[in-house]
Amino acid sequence: MKRTILRRSALAGVALSALLVTAACGGGDDTAGMEHGNSNPSTSTSSSANATFNDADVMFAQMMIPHHQQAVEMADLAPTRASDPELKDLAAKIKAAQDPEITTMKGWLTAWGKPTELPGNHSMPGMSSAPGHNMPGMSASPGHDMPSMNANMPGMMSEQEMADLTAAKGTDFDKKFAEMMIAHHNGAIEMAKTEQADGSNPEAKALAAKIASDQAAEVQTLQKILDRL
Repeated sequence: MKRTILRRSALAGVALSALLVTAACGGGDDTAGMEHGNSNPSTSTSSSANATFNDADVMFAQMMIPHHQQAVEMADLAPTRASDPELKDLAAKIKAAQDPEITTMKGWLTAWGKPTELPGNHSMPGMSSAPGHNMPGMSASPGHDMPSMNANMPGMMSEQEMADLTAAKGTDFDKKFAEMMIAHHNGAIEMAKTEQADGSNPEAKALAAKIASDQAAEVQTLQKILDRL
């Protein structure tokens, strides 16, 4: 599994770049990749987030939402399956941090007049069982999984990997969780760096910087946990 996760993380970087180029070329009504948000943004979305944005900002939010949702799904497994107290505590912190970020990014997309899910109603394997976080088209039922889209999302786990994690308990779960979340976080960091380089919205870029910083620190903690298991 470890080799598979690392290989996917490397390949996903190339796929992500290609996907962002495609988005930039298909901006529709965008002018030079820039748009203005709706005149009546939701009260939860600040005027800064609603000011200007480009295709990279939209893609960042649309991809990071399901990415965060899978991390929350993984974290939700820890209380009843993990045996390591530090890992349980970190899983709770991951959920507490990423849940509000999902809400924030959905708010941006709504204010920008953009879908809160990836175009084409694509679904991501392993995204069906997180209570309160399901999105239309995110079922992992047969016939709906899109392995190619999953490969385009850096660090995303496959349906089988999520099933293996769900079935694990004790130290076996702890090891799988640490390995998978390290790869998952590294994928999020890659996506965040792309947004910092290519995005234009100040709040989106600020969140990307926070994600990169927070998750890099969590990767170090996860690696220490993994080393002692």
